[in-house]
Amino acid sequence: MNAQLTFRMADDRADAESLVELFEGAARWMRENGIDQWKSGDKPVDHFLRRMKEGEVWFAETSQGRVAGAYELWWDDVEAWGVQPPVAGYVHRLMVDRGAGAPGAGAALLAHAERRIAESGRPLVRLDCVTSNPRLRTYYEGAGYRVVGEFPGKVRPDGLVYGVTLLEKEAVSG
Repeated sequence: MNAQLTFRMADDRADAESLVELFEGAARWMRENGIDQWKSGDKPVDHFLRRMKEGEVWFAETSQGRVAGAYELWWDDVEAWGVQPPVAGYVHRLMVDRGAGAPGAGAALLAHAERRIAESGRPLVRLDCVTSNPRLRTYYEGAGYRVVGEFPGKVRPDGLVYGVTLLEKEAVSG
């Protein structure tokens, strides 16, 4: 991993606006690369403000202060995982700015999430990825995640139903 990043928690409307820009850039990159996953406009400012209030949202920044990426950390995910005991943290919206000049930012973001979850005392890191995106599944499996199930009924904001692959790994502090 080449990325020399610092991490900080998002905490205000300006951060939420930056997260929307990051999401839109990632959605555009996916579309340009033939990946049918995130859609422009799916995550407005209100989404990120709610995620900051209900969980945690973390930025990774380069030494020049440029946002290299971000992720959401949830403490439950009833929609995809059902009601669970408090044994996991759930990583969502792992986003990187491919123009930030931070190779390895995705791996650094995942490692940060894993440490944060371990420090909270929860032993598992969980995430999901769209079943129709085998490239992303391969990425997560290469990072040590194992497939533990499928959830075929996730619903997008526009009502489209799609399937996700559920993955997890042990949280280790760093």
